[in-house]
Amino acid sequence: MRQLSLTLSLTFLLAAQGLSFAADDTKPGQSTVAADRVACSLQPKAVEPSDPSSTSAIPHIEKFVAKEHFKEDIASSAPVKISWLGATFAKRFANMVEDDAGGASLQSYDLSGTSADNEILAKLGQGHESRLADIWCALKQQPNGSSGSLEISSKPNVFYVRDIAGELAAVDVLWGGVGWEIGASPVSDKPRWPAGTRVFSR
Repeated sequence: MRQLSLTLSLTFLLAAQGLSFAADDTKPGQSTVAADRVACSLQPKAVEPSDPSSTSAIPHIEKFVAKEHFKEDIASSAPVKISWLGATFAKRFANMVEDDAGGASLQSYDLSGTSADNEILAKLGQGHESRLADIWCALKQQPNGSSGSLEISSKPNVFYVRDIAGELAAVDVLWGGVGWEIGASPVSDKPRWPAGTRVFSR
């Protein structure tokens, strides 16, 4: 179940040339960007040990296999309705296997102006990278495009994830009406994400 914390007291601004941080959000003429943190976990409950003499629970850790989750399927029985997977996403991420499918706490930021990946990454700093498991976890909370932490208007949701070659890519997730559309592209220094884009980081 989706858990959203209260809006953080620290707010973020997006200047004409990218994200900027502000300690004072009361200055006139500045538009603040709400920042929400969402807790998400794919980790099943701890498995009790078979040895009755042990008092600690053993967490069941599984690998996250991308191709078992990210596939086009808009049937009512689909765990997440996905109407389109881009060729670049398939090439760079279909064969990914992540060792840890555990939970994550993701921070979201709504851009208030057009920005480039490099500008966003520079402002996000360390911890900007997400995993495919994080994206899937967020999708699982909104499998049919219901409201939640992911934007469901015409604006994209952007995650920065390392592909199977270890290169950082921008993965964009967009609700297309009947299912989620998921693409990937190289990190760019050209402004391409419009105002209203929701960016996620760990």
